[in-house]
Amino acid sequence: MIGLNIYAAHRRALIDYAERIVGSRAEAEDVVQDAWLHLRQALGRGVLRDPVPYLYRIVRNLAIDVQRRARRQSRHLAEGGDAHLAEVPDDTPSPEAVVAAQAELHCVEQALASLPERQRIAIEMYRLGGFKLREIADRLSISVSLTHLLIAQGLAECHRQCRMDTQP
Repeated sequence: MIGLNIYAAHRRALIDYAERIVGSRAEAEDVVQDAWLHLRQALGRGVLRDPVPYLYRIVRNLAIDVQRRARRQSRHLAEGGDAHLAEVPDDTPSPEAVVAAQAELHCVEQALASLPERQRIAIEMYRLGGFKLREIADRLSISVSLTHLLIAQGLAECHRQCRMDTQP
């Protein structure tokens, strides 16, 4: 839960940070998502004392990797076209990674479905729709503090359910 709270609290700043490096908002969002996976793994191993600087360092490193890969691909295209593309490593996720991501998505979908409707809507608006807390509060006719509480508790419950489902 600590990792999820840290990720949620710093997500937008991390995306802005990564975007300055990679030059694309979509690429930056992918970088931050990958960094979240690295953070989860590190927290699972219990090796982090201060996860926020670690998260920023991972975002920076991943963003630089994306930038280097893009430069390398541009250079290969300029030097010889398709002949050099065969040398570029495939970034397609492994079948195991795809299955793991699908299982995690399924778990989150089930966890969201188990939440009260107002809480589920608040989370979906915030995380998927990019709405601000004030906009969600207005839409649901509740206070901003209650909106924040609904989202925080709902995300914690989703994390709890999914963590329990993935452990034997």
